Amino acid sequence: MTENTAPRGAAPSKFSDSRPPWGNTDERTTLLAFLDYLREAVIGKLDGLGEEAAGRPGVASGTSLLWLVRHLTVVELNWFEYAYGGSGEKPLDSEELPSGDGTVAAAVAAYRDAVARANAVAAAAPDLDRPGVRSLRPDVAEGPSLRWVLVHMIEETGRHAGHADILREQMDGAVGR
Repeated sequence: MTENTAPRGAAPSKFSDSRPPWGNTDERTTLLAFLDYLREAVIGKLDGLGEEAAGRPGVASGTSLLWLVRHLTVVELNWFEYAYGGSGEKPLDSEELPSGDGTVAAAVAAYRDAVARANAVAAAAPDLDRPGVRSLRPDVAEGPSLRWVLVHMIEETGRHAGHADILREQMDGAVGR
């Protein structure tokens, strides 16, 4: 991400993130491309931030950029590996975020690892329609299709990318698309 030197509240001279993916490809490739784009947008919001700034809550709920990345790590693992793929005996608790040394670098590395594992599950699935092994939702017994997981993760990651945009703009005026 490029440094934004515009005064707080001023319109930026250019956007600090990349454009969404483009191309006419198959559905799985398109869904994964948009999800990867959003994943990178979230990670990009940490560019240039120190540990204290990344972990500083920007809203009353306590949400910080570091918390968002750690939360998305758990969500990726729960939906792709636990629910769709059937790995593990129980889902990770989203309130008990992945351990590590608590640094931005460690959180980003854990997120990138979860993304790689999620993408491997998506690549190995025979098609987008096959139901996964189990659901994370107590009101739904059947596991979701890979299509549903991908669309849900686009929605979840996109929502949190928007949160990250706002948190980063509040910190130093850096804005994204």
